[in-house]
Amino acid sequence: MANVQTFERREYQQVKADLHRKILDRLDLEKLGRTPSTSAREEVLLVIRNTVNSEAVPLSFAERERLAREILDEIFGLGPLEPLLKDPTISDILVNRYNKVYVERAGKLEVTGLSFKDNQHLMQIIDRIVSRVGRRVDESSPMVDARLADGSRVNAIIPPLALDGPVLSIRRFGRDPVTARHMLDNRTLTEPMLEVLSSMVKGRTNILISGGTGAGKTTLLNVLSGFIPDYERVVTIEDAAELQLKQEHVVRLETRPPNIEGKGAVRQRQLVINSLRMRPDRIIVGEVRGEEAFDMLQAMNTGHEGSLTTVHANSPRDAMSRLESMFSMANLNIPERAIRQQIASAIHVVVQIARLTDGSRKVVSISEITGMEGDSIWMQDIFAFDRVGIDPDGKVRGAFRATGAISKFADRLASAGHRLNPDWFNSRMEV
Repeated sequence: MANVQTFERREYQQVKADLHRKILDRLDLEKLGRTPSTSAREEVLLVIRNTVNSEAVPLSFAERERLAREILDEIFGLGPLEPLLKDPTISDILVNRYNKVYVERAGKLEVTGLSFKDNQHLMQIIDRIVSRVGRRVDESSPMVDARLADGSRVNAIIPPLALDGPVLSIRRFGRDPVTARHMLDNRTLTEPMLEVLSSMVKGRTNILISGGTGAGKTTLLNVLSGFIPDYERVVTIEDAAELQLKQEHVVRLETRPPNIEGKGAVRQRQLVINSLRMRPDRIIVGEVRGEEAFDMLQAMNTGHEGSLTTVHANSPRDAMSRLESMFSMANLNIPERAIRQQIASAIHVVVQIARLTDGSRKVVSISEITGMEGDSIWMQDIFAFDRVGIDPDGKVRGAFRATGAISKFADRLASAGHRLNPDWFNSRMEV
């Protein structure tokens, strides 16, 4: 049965490819480029339907309409990916091979029945994506980061680095950005936790968001950035633009990869240094990965309080270790203790977010850095999520709880007009 389905899929792909070529021969692509997109699609759809109906192919009316839509997607869109990109429930699209396409829904991976014709077909779609943002991918530059028009992040890696053919990964962004209300409804965190974090953002504390891949760091960063007052000037720095800030006074900067001669690259560190000359009230770095951590921490220590960034780490303590390692990448020969002192004075709060085994995302801890004791950075948890087990439906059970420790920044925030309610630090909510 599986072999019959595979054969039928190949036959269908061959029919589609043949019709695609015939339709392109009948179209004046140069004229279409000057035609408004809606009119162009309607004109092409009419040509496709006429061509499909004139061919002696054993397809039902519904199959012919499906074929027409798919060919339209091949001409104007991203081919087999189009129906996935229109599905708001999908958060990730993962193409392992031309005939192995997976998606993530509600934190769980599932295989789709979609496939590309072959590796060449997949390469054409990858080229179409990266060329739209002025980037390239070929044997001399086989890895590329790009983004779609809706802000979704794209990564592609091709042979010779990818042994089984081109690999494409798309991290989706919803049409409607996740809001603080969504995070409360999804029980990603509790209202007292959100109130404390919003007060800390408004009160200009430096916040580091830590978590693993797909944990929701950028989503949480977007939500927290929404509490920045509109009158402040914000400079964002990213490898691939993902942040969706709503403030009026935002300057967005993005790194640039090297050109075909291997020159012209602009790294995050250069952008962080340049941003200091742009009179920012706050600097937001999408994710610190390397030596830019030194300049980011220096900025936090020299008048740019209220800055935010994210880091890949599995715990707040791991986040400190990673920052220390990245600080060392700047090759400044600074003693370890001095590095830790810089980190302890620059970072005020570490928010740890995690994706649990049931696919849900939770803020598992909010920790403050209280200073140095000897050669170690000391931290205290303000809030924590305690996991207690899994229910019969496979959902993780647990409770958000305040540890009882009052924020060391309470007096500072109160003097800035953001008084913390003592009841927030004695809250508990089971989920």
